[in-house]
Amino acid sequence: MGSFNSIINSSQLVLIDFFAEWCGPCKILAPILKEVKQELSKDIRIIKIDIDKNLPLATKYKVRGVPTMMLFKKGKLLWRQSGVLQKNDILAVIQQHT
Repeated sequence: MGSFNSIINSSQLVLIDFFAEWCGPCKILAPILKEVKQELSKDIRIIKIDIDKNLPLATKYKVRGVPTMMLFKKGKLLWRQSGVLQKNDILAVIQQHT
C-alpha cells in the first residue's frame, strides 16, 4: 500500500483502473486505456490494479464492481467511475483536471 500512496500523491495525474482477470468489461476497457495513454503519454500515468490480488486496496477504496476507474492528483481523488467509458469520454474527464 505504501507504493500505491506514493503513486497517487504524485503531482502528475494518475488514473487507477481497478479490474479483474475474469471481468469481460475490463477486457473491453484495456485497449481503450492503452489509446488514452498513447494520446496523453506525458500528462498521465495509468495504473492497473487487480482487485483479486489487492483486496485490501479495493476494500479501502470501496470498489464494488469492476472496472472502476479513479483519477488522483497529489493524493486527492478527483473523479471516480465504474463501467466502461469510451476513449473520448475518458479524455474529456482527464482534460478537465489538467
